[in-house]
Amino acid sequence: MRTGRSLTFKEYLNLGDDGTDNRYELVRGELTALLPESGFNDAIANYLFLRLVNAGIPFQLIRPHTCELQVPVMRQGDPLNRFPDLVVLREEHLLLTQKRLTITLDMPPPQLVVEVISPGESNRERDLIRKRAQYCQRAIPEYWLIDPELETVIVLQLGSAQYVEIGLFRGSDRIYSPTFPSLSLTAEDLLGSGTAD
Repeated sequence: MRTGRSLTFKEYLNLGDDGTDNRYELVRGELTALLPESGFNDAIANYLFLRLVNAGIPFQLIRPHTCELQVPVMRQGDPLNRFPDLVVLREEHLLLTQKRLTITLDMPPPQLVVEVISPGESNRERDLIRKRAQYCQRAIPEYWLIDPELETVIVLQLGSAQYVEIGLFRGSDRIYSPTFPSLSLTAEDLLGSGTAD
C-alpha cells in the first residue's frame, strides 16, 4: 500500500483495507509491509494459544499474530506499531477493539505479549532489545521471548522501570507465568510444537 505522503498514526488507522492480507508497520510516517509469518513461528503461537485455553483463559482474549499494538518510538527507525506473535487481551479490550484489533496508547496494555525470535542477527536485536524497550514503555506486564535457536523461553515481568527476568526455561523446565500461574507447559513442549514429526 502506497500513500505518497507521510502518515500520522491516526491517519494510518483510518486507511481503508488494501484488499490484501498484508500487515504494515508505520515507520517515520511510511508504511512497511511485514513478511508473512514462518510456519514454525505460526505453529508455536497456535500451540501456545491451545495451552492457554486449556489453562482456563477465554479463547476470545488470546490473539496469535492478529493483534496490533501501538507502541512508543524509543529509537529512530522504530515503528509506531507492532504485531506480536501472540497477545493476551484484557476483558475491556473486547469492546474497545470491535472495529479494529488495534490496542492504541490510550487503552490499557494487554496482559501478555509473546514473541518467537526469528533467525538472523537483526531479528534477534529487534525482539531482544527494541521490542523489549517499546513493550516496557507501553507497560505490558509480562513479555515472553521464545528462542528456537537457543531452545529457551525467557519470561519477563515488568518491574518499576524495566523488565525483570522471572526465568529462563529450557528442556523439561516448567514455564512459570506470573500472570497465568495455572499454565502447565514445558519449554520442550512449546519449542517442539513448531517442528514436524
